[in-house]
Amino acid sequence: MQFRPCIDIHNGKVKQIVGSSLVDEGNQAEENFVAEQDAEFFAKLYESRGIRGGHVILLNKEGSEYFEATRMQAMQALGAYPGGLQIGGGITAENAKGYIEAGASHVIVTSYVFSQGKINYVNLNKLVEAVGRAHVVLDLSCKKFADGYYVMTDRWQNKTDLKLTLAAMEELSAYCDEFLIHAVDVEGKAQGIEKELAAMLGKFEKRPVTYAGGVHDFEDLHQLKELGHSRVHVTIGSALDLFGGTMEFEKVLQEIEA
Repeated sequence: MQFRPCIDIHNGKVKQIVGSSLVDEGNQAEENFVAEQDAEFFAKLYESRGIRGGHVILLNKEGSEYFEATRMQAMQALGAYPGGLQIGGGITAENAKGYIEAGASHVIVTSYVFSQGKINYVNLNKLVEAVGRAHVVLDLSCKKFADGYYVMTDRWQNKTDLKLTLAAMEELSAYCDEFLIHAVDVEGKAQGIEKELAAMLGKFEKRPVTYAGGVHDFEDLHQLKELGHSRVHVTIGSALDLFGGTMEFEKVLQEIEA
């Protein structure tokens, strides 16, 4: 297990939000925390501790009022920690290479590889051709429905027909280096992890997997470590003291390394 930090950027500021509250219209979201520091500050902090693989997420839609301010923050973070951060939010085959050249180790993609709720293999292949499989992270963030977990796209607002299973992850492994999976129902709520999802991810060994969503104390961290067989990496957002929570950043690193 590794700690994978986050720099979530919304309306030009580093924030922690309730994931399910994000709405493109009006650039609205329920905020848990708005940082006084900029994205570059957090990038340099993570670099100082040698923490790699964190994700920078642009939470504004391209063309919206705040997108350029959000993108500027993201680019500053990549420049501050070259090769140490991944970036997601509006990634396409056309812009992916630019982000890699700006310092991102990987691009994180969901919506571009789905069209009308289905996997768009043309776009997926174009993305791999643009930057190489070794630089692609597939974001399969999901929401639980009656018959299982389904991947959500467009900043978690739209359901796809892809049911998240080990078989689906096995197939998609041919196109990526890692997976990032937010448990959308609990993302930003700091009320506990999705144990069923964590246990499933713990059975997958072919590619690194990072779980995000709901971690609110060290008991959750220990449960994720156990359910994930120490293979599943973790992102902690609103519960981290860096973002107004109670879990001490330094102690989290110690617990994960133990």
